[in-house]
Amino acid sequence: MTVLIETTGAPWSATMRTTATGDVAIGGVPLAEIARRFGTPTYVIDETDVRLRCRAYKSALPEAEIAYAAKAFLSRAMASWMRAEGMSLDVCSGGELAMARSVGFPTQRIIMHGNAKTPAELQKAVEEGVGRIVVDNIGEINRLAALVPIDRRQKVLVRVTPDIEAGAHPKIRTAGEDQKFGLSIMSGAAGEAVSRVLRQPRLQLVGLHCHLGSQIDSVEPYELAARALVSELARIRDTHHVVLPELDLGGGHGIAYLPGKEGLSPERFADAVLTAITERAAGLGLPVPRLIVEPGRAIVGTAGTTLYRVVAVKQGGSRTFVAVDGGMSDNPRPALYGARYAVRLAGRVSREGPRSFTIVGHHCETGDMIAEDVQLPADLRPGDLVALAATGAYHHSMASTYNLMGRPPVVAVHNNRARLLVRREVDEDLMRRDVGL
Repeated sequence: MTVLIETTGAPWSATMRTTATGDVAIGGVPLAEIARRFGTPTYVIDETDVRLRCRAYKSALPEAEIAYAAKAFLSRAMASWMRAEGMSLDVCSGGELAMARSVGFPTQRIIMHGNAKTPAELQKAVEEGVGRIVVDNIGEINRLAALVPIDRRQKVLVRVTPDIEAGAHPKIRTAGEDQKFGLSIMSGAAGEAVSRVLRQPRLQLVGLHCHLGSQIDSVEPYELAARALVSELARIRDTHHVVLPELDLGGGHGIAYLPGKEGLSPERFADAVLTAITERAAGLGLPVPRLIVEPGRAIVGTAGTTLYRVVAVKQGGSRTFVAVDGGMSDNPRPALYGARYAVRLAGRVSREGPRSFTIVGHHCETGDMIAEDVQLPADLRPGDLVALAATGAYHHSMASTYNLMGRPPVVAVHNNRARLLVRREVDEDLMRRDVGL
């Protein structure tokens, strides 16, 4: 029996504890045991943490629709958890839609995104009867309308860009004028799209959508967006004599990746945004639209932990490098966005004081850094197990087979039990796809 004696705290998952023997456990399962059973690298997902975060959003926003952004991480189990928690689902590809439908996720609770949805994806979304399709470009409107059966109407949202810059890195800011998503309010493209949708008898425009960016820890950008979109709803009412009932503010809510940092809590978001929407709607004589939000990272990010095995420790100029058995193929975010992470030793107790290390992967890239200048016990050595915090979002979903490394497994922990959700990709999987001989 594992005895849990200490809560670890942010940015680690909700059930992470230090055990009486000095190991670290998540969901009551020691990380060393997970490494022995499933190998390394391995993604560990804390099911309790995921479910608690779903419930926190539903508690903070009881009248809103909460749609989990599947691009952060999706598997059959994850889709099933979302269904059980009463969440909706935001998908942005045919593959994500297929995964959701494979476990019977209710189609009316699915929102289909994508700035360049293919004809096949649009066809599949219409055939499946997804609840809403988000129109991202004017050319999509006629293509979509032509796919809808004559006796049906497909609900749509128009994605607009309110020219608000928000997000932790330029590559994940999505609501400015000069990027690929949505239709500009300023240029009139959004208004043109609304007019065209309203002229299509097989499409039913139900609201506006925007997404500001990712890893946003302030409420102010959302307040600005809420006011801008409510104003656009009023313009639509005045121009077309139509009151649209929904306002979707997307996701992008930030989480804590390092100790001492704070993410954007559902309560703080709800207080600010609901006030902004209510006040702006009252000022314009509009009924308050129903709010939709699409958190992804904020649901699953902190629930994830990645386990690595130390392969080598060596001095390199001014830094001591710790090379592990994974890297940018299972976590591309440091190379893409300069992301930083908390790391800790797992599987044994060290009495040594801390020392600065740089954790690197084993890919043939100088930029294959996992965590720079982190404090770990000075006696860290090959064979040790290290854990990387807050890796539930955009790790498994962005993983690759660079250097022909198979992608790691995903292991869920819950109530003292670990179970495999996604198996490890092995050499035979890689060879099976290669048909060149």
